Amino acid sequence: PQRSMEEVQPEPVLNALKDPAKKGKCKPTPSAHLPIKASQEFPKKADSVLINWDEVHSTVRGDSIQNGKLFVMVSGLYYVYAKTCFRYYNHGDSIQASVDVSNTQLIQYVFHQSIRQNSNKPAVLMKTGSTMRWDNTSYNMYCAQQGRAIYLDKGDAVFVNVSNAWLLDKEAEGTYFGAIKMGN
Repeated sequence: PQRSMEEVQPEPVLNALKDPAKKGKCKPTPSAHLPIKASQEFPKKADSVLINWDEVHSTVRGDSIQNGKLFVMVSGLYYVYAKTCFRYYNHGDSIQASVDVSNTQLIQYVFHQSIRQNSNKPAVLMKTGSTMRWDNTSYNMYCAQQGRAIYLDKGDAVFVNVSNAWLLDKEAEGTYFGAIKMGN
């Protein structure tokens, strides 16, 4: 059988594709992907709660996480994304059975806290959600995801708040948050 040129002589082909001017100059792109911290408990009566992220299983390059907030260490244009899943399953126990989820508002907020703002009040960057009419006797799930590009300065923070946080799906595949630098 005939083998391709790359299989026979990979080094000359690969070396020709590399730009010698960039040798040793490639820096990792600032980025972060943060799965939900599964061990947190949320009150059933809170309006909007800041989500904390699992720092052990997070991927963070060039940014930092503090108290549920992602701080940008390099200014630039970032794509910020978030996905939160909410679920309710009535196991028949008296605690959850007493909670009415038949008309539940499930809202995800992504906030931007600017280092240049004089006020400590963060701005809503994105908001999505729905009012769910869930059946109290069965399994229910709703996911909200959103993303957008925004210019962030060094020291700016982005973070996620949700309504009815006690209904959050605490699996990393369902609830996560992140940002990746796309340009200057």
